[in-house]
Amino acid sequence: MLSYRHAFHAGNHADVLKHYILSLVLEHTVKKDKPFWYIDTHAGAGLYSLDEGYATQNAEFKDGIAKLYSAKHLPQSLTDYVSHVQALSQGATFYPGSPMLAQQYLRADDRMRLFELHPNDYKLLNQNFDGSRKQVKVEMQNGFSGIKSCLPPPPRRAVVLIDPPYEDKQDYQHVLHMLKDSLKRFPTGTYLVWYPILQRPEPDAMVDDLMHLDMTDWLHVSMSIHTPSPEGFGMHGSGMFIINPPWTLPKTLEEAMPALTETLALDKDAHYSLEYNIA
Repeated sequence: MLSYRHAFHAGNHADVLKHYILSLVLEHTVKKDKPFWYIDTHAGAGLYSLDEGYATQNAEFKDGIAKLYSAKHLPQSLTDYVSHVQALSQGATFYPGSPMLAQQYLRADDRMRLFELHPNDYKLLNQNFDGSRKQVKVEMQNGFSGIKSCLPPPPRRAVVLIDPPYEDKQDYQHVLHMLKDSLKRFPTGTYLVWYPILQRPEPDAMVDDLMHLDMTDWLHVSMSIHTPSPEGFGMHGSGMFIINPPWTLPKTLEEAMPALTETLALDKDAHYSLEYNIA
């Protein structure tokens, strides 16, 4: 089972894929001179120590962001992502979560809505954004239900990140039901769904269901960094399903995913997949 606390996995291969793609989406979003909202349904603490506490127990960041720090000749989009992380890492001592990365892209009229249910992570999230109250609203609530109050957002533009822990198998269905409702309320939003790749049927079933939602434009990318364990335990990869992605995203990922997969690979079975439909 995955730990509910984001800190155990801070900066690992799944964080890298998730936050790299999030940065690409946000970079494209701010090119338009119109405000937008960033909504994070499971925000975590926002910033994680890599030299003490939970992240040091398995040191998953060593097979994730640490490899990118030392990699040479990366595609420009990956180099830009690493630069954003380094700007917030205080000498590689911390790893920024999705809210902290997203804040780097916000302009004066943009807003963030962050949901976190775990009381300890909510407390840390509050502290990390204490000086940004005019722009950031933090709520101790399950984002599956909390998002309803945000849609549609006043500027009619939004990027929504959905990455629950999936410890509860029902989370896969919660994601699907939430998206069905969200697309009715706000069909033009950009929705990013992160999920773990595990040796169990729920992730694949969820992706199949996502493919059948009422939408036109979508992109699905996944990356596995090693052979699944014989015992069937653990996460050996992750994926992102994006509704209403930027039209530039497929080309960028076609250029970058081979390098990202090669950099993070732990054995010869590492691979990625990319499929999309963008009108």
